[in-house]
Amino acid sequence: MPLSTHAARFAGLALANITREYPNFPAHLITSPDEPLEPSSLHPAFYGAYDWHSSVHMHWLLVRVLRRHGGTPALPDTGGAVEVLDRHLTPGNLAAEAAYLRDRPSFERPYGWAWLLALAAECRALGGEAGERWTAALAPAVDVVDGLLADWLPRATYPVRHGNHPNSAFALGLALDSGELSAATDLAVRERLSDWFADDHDAPAHWEPSGQDFLSPALSEADAMRRVLPKDRFAQWLGRFLPALGSGAPCLLLEVPVVSDHADPQIGHLLGLTLSRAAALRSVAGALPAGAVRDRLGEAAEAHLSAGLPAVGRGDFTTDHWLATFAALALDPVAGR
Repeated sequence: MPLSTHAARFAGLALANITREYPNFPAHLITSPDEPLEPSSLHPAFYGAYDWHSSVHMHWLLVRVLRRHGGTPALPDTGGAVEVLDRHLTPGNLAAEAAYLRDRPSFERPYGWAWLLALAAECRALGGEAGERWTAALAPAVDVVDGLLADWLPRATYPVRHGNHPNSAFALGLALDSGELSAATDLAVRERLSDWFADDHDAPAHWEPSGQDFLSPALSEADAMRRVLPKDRFAQWLGRFLPALGSGAPCLLLEVPVVSDHADPQIGHLLGLTLSRAAALRSVAGALPAGAVRDRLGEAAEAHLSAGLPAVGRGDFTTDHWLATFAALALDPVAGR
């Protein structure tokens, strides 16, 4: 199922969310009674969609859909989207966002950082006058994130392996995909991923999922390693990391998770897990040679995608403010990421 099938709906969701200031959950440390605390004062570009990282990746979703399908029958009217993005992605707004990140080196580390890089990459790939405007406006924030990553990586002795926002593998893989890192930082990311994960084996896949995961720790790690290892070495690494895939033994990672309450903000994370797993399974499968393991992963990806897509845009803000982003990752071809 292509992204074009959902282009107009996803664009509508993104627009509704990035312009919706409340409800809002700012991750902001208050240091003075005189601080302005309105979300749009703290974050003039990324004030909507409940929290900063969701706002950034819903902007990414909007640009992604514009780039893929803007001006086609799937999304013929793009004027409203361009108008909102022009209002948000201005040099002044992004300078304020860059300053906020610079002054708070652990804010949104590393998940929000990676999504900002992904947004910049989409704007660059969009091209044209609009894409060039937004790319130029984002450049100072991209430079700040590059510097923050370069400073943090040598101190990140251990990876974060759980299935929520701080997961190291997911964010660093997304950062590599962006192509927005300096050569030195790109190399540092690849070296850190190898240092953390190259010797891993026999992942405890039977521990997954945890009760509020929206990422799979094991699949996020595998998806990160397929970005840094040559294909032949990656296949060998995956065989050691998840031996059940090759043996044909049952593997819980391939089973669609049960989501008992879609409206619960934490249990509802598992809806995102179905979609992020689908994306990772497709990407990992695409890095493997033809055969039983690749087929098995592809079948599991389709099952997860089919389970997760109906939950996107149900009118419940607990999931509407973020879930479509992961649907887009799962729907897009691996080569497009």
